[in-house]
Amino acid sequence: MNREIRNKVFDIGFRIFGIFSTFLGVILIAIFISSIVQAGFSKIDWNFLTGLPSRFADHAGILTAWTGSLWILALSAIIGIPVGVGAAIFFEEYAPKNSLTRILEINLTNLAGVPSVIYGILGLELFVRSFKMGSSLLAGACTLSLLILPIVIVATREALRAVPQSIRQASFSMGATKWQTIWHQILPASAGGIATGVILALSRAVGEAAPVIVIGALAYVPFVAESPLDDFTVLPIQIFNWVTRPDPEFIVNASAGIIVLLSITFLLNGIAVYLRYRWQKKMKW
Repeated sequence: MNREIRNKVFDIGFRIFGIFSTFLGVILIAIFISSIVQAGFSKIDWNFLTGLPSRFADHAGILTAWTGSLWILALSAIIGIPVGVGAAIFFEEYAPKNSLTRILEINLTNLAGVPSVIYGILGLELFVRSFKMGSSLLAGACTLSLLILPIVIVATREALRAVPQSIRQASFSMGATKWQTIWHQILPASAGGIATGVILALSRAVGEAAPVIVIGALAYVPFVAESPLDDFTVLPIQIFNWVTRPDPEFIVNASAGIIVLLSITFLLNGIAVYLRYRWQKKMKW
């Protein structure tokens, strides 16, 4: 009886602690976002979005920063998504279940928690120096592709596992090959879960500053990148650059840049939540 009472007390205590922590986190996030919006929302206009960087806060814009972020987002998706999805299909559908694959699976899961600056150091040595890409958009995209790769693989494997075995068995019974079953049945059925994981991975990549700083992305770029081999900057670096300026007007610019970056991140996460909801409804067989 005492043990039951103690367990109930612990259960109630943990629930109260969880509710309090969640409430406190929401309050802190709301205070942060409201202060940022109050400081920088008035700065956002067409001139700010289409203006080039400047030494003067009144004339400084974020055109090169947000276009660089879009370049990085697109190139990272082109490089990282096919490799990540392909690796997940191999591990889930083709790889033999032995000690080697188990070790690889554990390492892939652990790579998702590696600090992003480590990927920056790897990208600096591998892409910038060894492959002679320099501080280009392509080097940045390859580095961030390594960053999102474990997330894409883990999310894709979870989506593939969620497909009922009955679909595979029905496809095989109709004479389909393994690849035909994967391409025509499993991938379409798991597309929502895969897309959700991919979008969440890309939303992390677009907000990263440490890896691109390490590979040599510039804080001041007076031109819009036109090819993957051009120098670049991204929104997090531009925001960091403005925050370090002594002029308080640049703090207003940084707040406006944060609003733009948060808008992109919230948009990507909103799309991911919507796709997850649609996929879960579809998976109720």
